[in-house]
Amino acid sequence: MRAGNVVMVVGIVVVAIGAALRWAPWLVTWFGRLPGDIHIEGQNTRIFVPITSMLLLSLLASLIFYAGRSFFGDR
Repeated sequence: MRAGNVVMVVGIVVVAIGAALRWAPWLVTWFGRLPGDIHIEGQNTRIFVPITSMLLLSLLASLIFYAGRSFFGDR
């Protein structure tokens, strides 16, 4: 039962993110353009290293997992 609850919550989160990207793209236009994200463009190459964006995404994922663990309990 616990695994089913986790799968349902993950599915709801994925649907919410997909809906935000589909119907409100202005909510995520800042992602990848934060200070600390590295953009290097050469004549034939492009390098993008989203350091700050990935740190922010990691923090958000950690908060979601922490909230899920405290909500569903540590059984």
